[in-house]
Amino acid sequence: MPPEILIAILAAGAVLLITYGVAARPSEDAVQARLSQLVVQPRTIEEMELQQPFYERIVRPTIQRLARAGRRQEGGMIQRIDAKLEKAGYPGGLRGADWVGVKLLSLIVFVIVSFLLGFVLLGSPVVGLLLLVVGAMIGYIAPEFWLGKKIRARSEGMVLQLPDALDLLTISVEAGLGFDAALAKVVEKMEGPLVDEFRQALAEVRMGRPRRDALRDVANRADAQPVSNFVGAIIQAEQLGVPIAKVLQIQSNQLRIERRQRAEEAAAKAPVKMLFPMVGCIFPTIFIVILGPAVVTVMGGGTGL
Repeated sequence: MPPEILIAILAAGAVLLITYGVAARPSEDAVQARLSQLVVQPRTIEEMELQQPFYERIVRPTIQRLARAGRRQEGGMIQRIDAKLEKAGYPGGLRGADWVGVKLLSLIVFVIVSFLLGFVLLGSPVVGLLLLVVGAMIGYIAPEFWLGKKIRARSEGMVLQLPDALDLLTISVEAGLGFDAALAKVVEKMEGPLVDEFRQALAEVRMGRPRRDALRDVANRADAQPVSNFVGAIIQAEQLGVPIAKVLQIQSNQLRIERRQRAEEAAAKAPVKMLFPMVGCIFPTIFIVILGPAVVTVMGGGTGL
């Protein structure tokens, strides 16, 4: 028998045996399969820890250990840091003492990177010490720049969201809802940093806190003039007995005008912002295309070509 036919027969027999073995396995009971899906298998502590994100397993415990140095400094500094973190929306769930740990961790990382860059790569002790000092300063200051950027971004997001939220609030009040019910409708229908602040204020009012105090805290956390103006108008209307629907309508019209003015201001700044890419990217290529042949000709004539 030719070897090719023998190999083909053996391959066919192997396929048949595999098929028979798969088909001959006893099928699992449907009830047992369903129960195995529903029953949660017990896991070890190591498995539960490994399923958590890297930030929760490594970064956060390190920050908490370093934050012990910050907890010893109770007082004005921690309160100021808490106020900044509150305006930023508590990014990552960090508090005042935790933020001190973040700054210490950033300082350590930048110092190590500067040390490796100066001593290992460049091989110069003087440059290494200089980079070490610069890296320590950058590592300690960089988190503050990041936090300031988060605060500004959150404030701008509130300002951009305020006109739409105020329109919905005005429509709800004019439809017959009370201010708290209209605020709950805004919280239900919208999402964003301003809505999160309204949700917190509404929860505080439901727990018995005066509305004016809850709204003042919203204005303080927002750190934006339009939000402060809106909250001030609502508090003043409540104190003087002015209909809130009328105040909301006036505020809505004013915010539309301010939004249009901000759009016109951004459009007026666009040509100035476009000037720098044009000067840096477009003009050099134009100079190369126009003056390139002339430069080549002059250089060729100067060398006697």
